[in-house]
Amino acid sequence: MDKVVIIPTFNEIENIEKIIRKVFSLSGGYHIKIIDDGSPDGTAQKVKELQREFPDRLFLTQREGKQGLGTAYICGFKWALERNYQYIFEMDADFSHNPDDLDRLYEVCATGQGDLAVGSRYVKGGSVVNWPFNRILISYGASLYTRMITWMPVKDCTAGFVCYTRRVLQALPLDEVRFVGYAFQIEMKYRTWRKGFKIKEIPIEFIDRQEGVSKMSKGIVKEAVLGVWKMRGFV
Repeated sequence: MDKVVIIPTFNEIENIEKIIRKVFSLSGGYHIKIIDDGSPDGTAQKVKELQREFPDRLFLTQREGKQGLGTAYICGFKWALERNYQYIFEMDADFSHNPDDLDRLYEVCATGQGDLAVGSRYVKGGSVVNWPFNRILISYGASLYTRMITWMPVKDCTAGFVCYTRRVLQALPLDEVRFVGYAFQIEMKYRTWRKGFKIKEIPIEFIDRQEGVSKMSKGIVKEAVLGVWKMRGFV
């Protein structure tokens, strides 16, 4: 199989079985790689139980302590490249990203419309549901701020629902990626664009999590605000 969905987790026991079963119910034949940062709520144990049911499609890496979103994805990217996956997806565990949209992201990359497909809240047809106004302001403002500084032609710079083609991740210096939160998502898109790859945004409906707790913090926002200035020198 050539498609793998990477899902970082920390305390997602309310969502993890449902998101895994939903992805596996799709016709695209996706594999899933869970990167769990020592969730004390039993998330990893639930994944292990499900691995008995899906031994050839569900994979798990357990890490000690909460090491951050960016390092989880880098871990997943390296794992996927070692196993020759051609399309590598990022997705949250909390259903804020609709698994049904995986096929739309895949179609963009598989047909050559883009080397990186982005599920975008801020292109025409995209939307955000159940977010408080201040969260929308922070997210949309971060993308606008990033475009003003970097000139990167992406409207949803902090989007975390994406599909990379293998050639993009092979071309990027993954060991040099330095940010972990919102800024990680910005940095990966910026490095992809600077390498000359095509980024294609498709509209999605982003729905705030119904269960579990958001991992957003002031530190993550601060990292994004200050990190954008440092990114301008990245290649």
